[in-house]
Amino acid sequence: MTARFRLTMAQLNPTLGDLAGNAAQARQAWEEGRKAGADFVALPEMFVTGYQTQDLVMKPAFTADAMGAIKGLAKDCADGPALGIGGPCAVGDKLYNAYWILSGGKVQTRFFKHELPNETVFDEVRLFEQGPLQGPVSIGPLRVGIPICEDAWHETVCETLAESGADILIVPNGSPYYRGKYDTRINHMVARTVETGLPLVYLNMLGGQDDQVFDGASFVLNPHGQLAAEFPAFETGLFNVDFVETDEGWRAEEGDKVVFPDAWEQDYRAMVMGLGDYCRKTGFTKVLLGLSGGIDSAIVATIAADALGPENVRCVMLPSEYTSEHSLEDAAEVAERLGCRLDTVSIAGPRAAVTEALDPLFAGTTPDVTEENIQSRLRGVMLMALSNKFGEMLLTTGNKSEVAVGYATIYGDMAGGYNPIKDLYKTRVFETCRWRNANHREWMAGPTGEVIPARVIDKPPSAELRPDQKDEDSLPPYEVLDAILDGLIDREASIADLVAEGFDAATVKKVEHLIYISEYKRFQSAPGPRLTKRSFWLDRRYPIVNRWRDKSGGA
Repeated sequence: MTARFRLTMAQLNPTLGDLAGNAAQARQAWEEGRKAGADFVALPEMFVTGYQTQDLVMKPAFTADAMGAIKGLAKDCADGPALGIGGPCAVGDKLYNAYWILSGGKVQTRFFKHELPNETVFDEVRLFEQGPLQGPVSIGPLRVGIPICEDAWHETVCETLAESGADILIVPNGSPYYRGKYDTRINHMVARTVETGLPLVYLNMLGGQDDQVFDGASFVLNPHGQLAAEFPAFETGLFNVDFVETDEGWRAEEGDKVVFPDAWEQDYRAMVMGLGDYCRKTGFTKVLLGLSGGIDSAIVATIAADALGPENVRCVMLPSEYTSEHSLEDAAEVAERLGCRLDTVSIAGPRAAVTEALDPLFAGTTPDVTEENIQSRLRGVMLMALSNKFGEMLLTTGNKSEVAVGYATIYGDMAGGYNPIKDLYKTRVFETCRWRNANHREWMAGPTGEVIPARVIDKPPSAELRPDQKDEDSLPPYEVLDAILDGLIDREASIADLVAEGFDAATVKKVEHLIYISEYKRFQSAPGPRLTKRSFWLDRRYPIVNRWRDKSGGA
């Protein structure tokens, strides 16, 4: 009789710090796996705590509670399949990112992560000790190697497991999304199957945690990169995978292979999931935002409606004497199409009061950006008052282009608890609006159809803080600005590099200067979902005080 092995992959969404809730999810997955006849039920990396814990895991009481929760799972899940779950492990004065194998009511063994990532959003060298190279563990009829996340992005751990007798590799992950990440994962994992000649299971976490969104998208490979099964992105699920013993070794049977959404849909869903989970996991059920009649607030309102439902989104129009009739009409149209509440609060009276109060001190000066920023800050005061009064989290609406060059008012339109489009350049905002108008998915709680009027997308962007103001009065056209920002931020290109690509040297130097002098604003800005490898916060850590400027490129 052919030997068989059934694995239940639990692609689930933990909440950081909710040890009891995460353990309950693990128990439920184990129960479902037992009903399905599984030999092994596997959960992702650091699942019992949620991920990433950052310095919280360095608190001994937290780690002790997490280890206690895992040991409690071992007792609860004694009669049935083995259970694998990620969580911290303290051994003496050393702390490890560990993967626990539970069987027969006790801890059978633990794998300790060997390759600790120390780049982009990861800083595990700060948190954990490097684990030793280990051999596989016997589960049912085969020997399972467990390279933990980063362990499978390098050759050493997987080769050691193969050489010491592993029949298959199961890789538990906490791998956050960025645009194009799936292809990067596949390429690395294919390399491991080619090197070892073993099947490989890639099991990834799901859900939003602060700025990071874990997209799931788990898969199974047979040797030499043959795709056996592929599971959905951005959806929880329990997936059963059967392995059979052949003359060439263990092989995964063919399973489901999903059709992956394109980059526009993946980015949009990451923003929806990031906002939805941020609210759910911090206890907010409702949000509000300033709806200006412009494109940025329109797409944020749409993301919020899709994440939380239109009935849980309050839009607020805060007009001044510079607010055009078109903007009033466009804001009303967006709110109506989405089905969101719209309130109007004029800032004319508060602005007059502030102007009068400051008149003695401002006497003899010329009106400038100061007076413009007062308008923005008054709007922030009004919105935060509504947030405080009604318990609705305020969303801020600055796109990545504005965040990069500081084209936003600190304590004004930057006020808020979360920014869904923080990592979306302005040119991508335009295309994302067009994408959402043309597409609706069952996971969107907002309405179908053209929810953002064409006029909102097509009109010239303006802050409307002075007569006839346009963004391009202060900034290069967004097509040019975003291309320069991509070079300076996403590619770390020099001034000379960009000049060689055809950009005006003086314009590039101006943009570079704006980026550097705006660092203090970003330091105080709201978090938002990471969509690229160079998002602001953990991906790009620059000093606030910095007098260096790139002297290459002339001008």
